[in-house]
Amino acid sequence: MLDKMFLEELERFIWEHQIYEVLETIDYSSKESPVLHENSDVFEIEEFIKANKKPTLQQVLFQYMDRNGGTDADIYKKAGLDRKHFSKIRTNAEYRPKKATIVALAIALGLDEEETENLLGAAGYSLSGNDIPDLVVKYFLEKGIYDLVRLNEAVEFMKTKSLRSI
Repeated sequence: MLDKMFLEELERFIWEHQIYEVLETIDYSSKESPVLHENSDVFEIEEFIKANKKPTLQQVLFQYMDRNGGTDADIYKKAGLDRKHFSKIRTNAEYRPKKATIVALAIALGLDEEETENLLGAAGYSLSGNDIPDLVVKYFLEKGIYDLVRLNEAVEFMKTKSLRSI
């Protein structure tokens, strides 16, 4: 069970980060972005993709798993996944698990916020600065709390709590 002082600190964290995180991620100074012109041929597009392609979810996930040690079973059990689901992630490069699954794997691996964002990004996700569950995840990562049960309790509690009372 989550204690009152912990929940109050979590509420303050969410309140403070909801607005400012969104503003911090906007890069107003960057005017340059890679653009393909209408007359670009297939070769140029292929070269662009090669130059800008990031590692896959599988590559990033298994790199973290290799670094952190432990068996597949240790990790998927700690993340609350069953063997079949984890096997699907391992063997199917096209499979894109839900965001919550990737967060659970990040927690199970003890990743920090930057590493978690890297793992989420490999699947096309990110932690939002205006989404309550995402802010709870960020709070737990920032505090180094890697307890999935406690995280889920905090998310459920904060989703039902009105933040206007802060």
